[in-house]
Amino acid sequence: MKSLILPVALAAGLLSSAPLQAQEGPWMVRLRAVSLQPANQSDAASGLPADAIHVSSKTIPEVDFSYFFTKHVAAELVLTVPQEHDVTLSGTKIGTFKELPPTLTAQWHFLPGQTVDPYVGAGLNLTLISDVKLADGALDLDKRSVGLAAQAGVDFKVARNCYINLDVKYVQIRSDVKTAAGAKVTTVKVDPMLYGVGVGYRF
Repeated sequence: MKSLILPVALAAGLLSSAPLQAQEGPWMVRLRAVSLQPANQSDAASGLPADAIHVSSKTIPEVDFSYFFTKHVAAELVLTVPQEHDVTLSGTKIGTFKELPPTLTAQWHFLPGQTVDPYVGAGLNLTLISDVKLADGALDLDKRSVGLAAQAGVDFKVARNCYINLDVKYVQIRSDVKTAAGAKVTTVKVDPMLYGVGVGYRF
């Protein structure tokens, strides 16, 4: 987390020195450092207790693009790069997989134009799963997951066009664990909470 907070802090300094005469438009871009904390829930199965499969937590970079249709209503597209996670079974590592989770939300901003502008949002997440390496190829995962997403956050205006952002999201990410032959073993509910801090620029 520390390795990502420093670049965010530096970016905040650069943004706060942006020309004050710049006019705010309908677009906003944010750069965040995000702590991803999976729920780590899995169904009980033959020979497996419930919640035996865990996906590793990690800190990731995130960029999002927002468009304000009105002062109160915006749409936000959240993007990152493919992230690799370790997978453990009852505490023993059994492999890794990569996931790419673009998320689109609709937001309501409560105090547009004010120094402190809280917001809430809801939308959809599409997670693409790749490079699955579990139990030496004996296990596989579904390659995509579609689920709901919800968020709450706040923008703090530090200069014209420039913001500090705090954001919390919940995202549904679920996948069936299958044998190499395609037989379902269990369902894993990653369902992470994502805690983010970052900077934003409105233009």
